Amino acid sequence: MARIAALRGSSSAHQALLAAFARQVSHKGYRVAGLVQIAKPCPSGCAGLALQDLSTGDIVPISQDLGPGSSACNLDSAALADACGRVERAIACGADLVILSKFGKLEIARHGLADAFRAALLAGAPVATSIAAEAFSAWQIFAGPLADFVPADVDSLDAWWAAARDLSGPEALADSMSGEGGLA
Repeated sequence: MARIAALRGSSSAHQALLAAFARQVSHKGYRVAGLVQIAKPCPSGCAGLALQDLSTGDIVPISQDLGPGSSACNLDSAALADACGRVERAIACGADLVILSKFGKLEIARHGLADAFRAALLAGAPVATSIAAEAFSAWQIFAGPLADFVPADVDSLDAWWAAARDLSGPEALADSMSGEGGLA
């Protein structure tokens, strides 16, 4: 069983599934750290995004309001870096499971949440995430044998979690990284 469960796609439905799974695991007494993406319109009406911190419930807006009519990318890279740091701190305090909203264009370039992925695995925590369609190939290089794609449903995540929690701890990570690839 892989240490990372990857969902194919990163739609709002995938984010809702990851959030529901996090709540379910948390209600069973496990420590869950991480982020899920949610819609948060900007004051001027732009289609903004935010990340919900699963440890605290805090909402971290990651879109800048560039004003009406703007068609430029409105991602606030400083806010995203702050959100990544929040996850890294939560992992350092101890997490049984880490949920990371997605692996996409920024993570391909080793930005975005790439450091949170590494921190989770180095701490020995299993990770559940979603993979943007354009990032499938890069994901395979980044995660290598540490990840398996799983169907996007609660039962599949539950089955993965039942096996993955037995693989937690840094020693298990060393064993799983003995092959090729992984966290390139």
